[in-house]
Amino acid sequence: MTSDSAKTCLLAALVFSLILAAGCAVTPPETEVSAPAPKPVEPTPQPPAPPQPPQGEVADLVLKFEPQDVTTYKVINEGTRSVVYEGSLANDPAFKGGDTGDRVEMTFSQLIESVNDRGNAVAKITINELKYQAQVKSDIVLDFDSSLQQDQNKPLAKLVGQSYTVELTPAAQVTKVIDSKQALEAVKADATARRLLDSDAIKQRHSIPALPPSGKNKVALKGHWSVIKNFDFGMMGPKSYEKIYVLKEIEHKNGRKTAVVEMNAIPTAETADQLHQEQPDSPFSKMFDNIEEYTGKLTLDLNQGKVQQYVENMKSEWLVVDPTAAQHPNKKPDSLRMSAVSLYSIEKVD
Repeated sequence: MTSDSAKTCLLAALVFSLILAAGCAVTPPETEVSAPAPKPVEPTPQPPAPPQPPQGEVADLVLKFEPQDVTTYKVINEGTRSVVYEGSLANDPAFKGGDTGDRVEMTFSQLIESVNDRGNAVAKITINELKYQAQVKSDIVLDFDSSLQQDQNKPLAKLVGQSYTVELTPAAQVTKVIDSKQALEAVKADATARRLLDSDAIKQRHSIPALPPSGKNKVALKGHWSVIKNFDFGMMGPKSYEKIYVLKEIEHKNGRKTAVVEMNAIPTAETADQLHQEQPDSPFSKMFDNIEEYTGKLTLDLNQGKVQQYVENMKSEWLVVDPTAAQHPNKKPDSLRMSAVSLYSIEKVD
């Protein structure tokens, strides 16, 4: 092959490779034979689109009460604080960490005895099942489960079957405990049982914090409202949060409407000054890095005016690391990690 022929071949190969790389197609010469006409394609039937809520839809976020109506709920209250030592501190017997706190799980039936002209209900609460666990530095100091045969003779077993009455508002707040005397009399010998029947404990158990205040219960889709919640973190001092609730969705399914509300909380200084006047900032808190998460979610049956589920969970964590740790890169640094957890959950179970 001559030099010119070789150059021609190389040039042809180069052009061909460029055509392939560019994705170009060579147009075939026209012919007198016509291609058959394509058959029309039948459109694929599509399922009907789900019904869309009307623009600007408004939900009435309230509880609805009917006399003699009975609903069963399971409620969980948990408050736990923990301390974890890391590095050489973890093996030092002088430093013992662990979890301290308690968890209450109660299944109860709620009978609406009457409803007044303001929409408030007198509700009789009957305790059906109970679990209670308390621990100190991860040592279990009390463990009770009413479903276990071996726990039937424990003092807390006397709470099962007991009743008390409260006044409930359409905004899911307990305005007062009307009567708990008989239940208290039945468990008067046990301090833990009496504490579970304390008026403040009852109000916390049956007041659902996710509904807007009375008079502001009609909320448009994507509308929001907020409330302030304060916590006392002991040696880490007090803290105030703004809980911001948003009506995220109004579900339409099988003729029923369900509101979905989500909550996210942020630290706020709105009530901080008052809190700090009552309890000054802890000097320890400035030594720690702090991360926190505080969220919640509500589903409310708008037809029946009943809460299907609400969960609210707060977790705050503080960490301090030995400032000399950088001088010992091959050694796990000594550190102290503390956390606080507060959980409230209520779920309709019938």
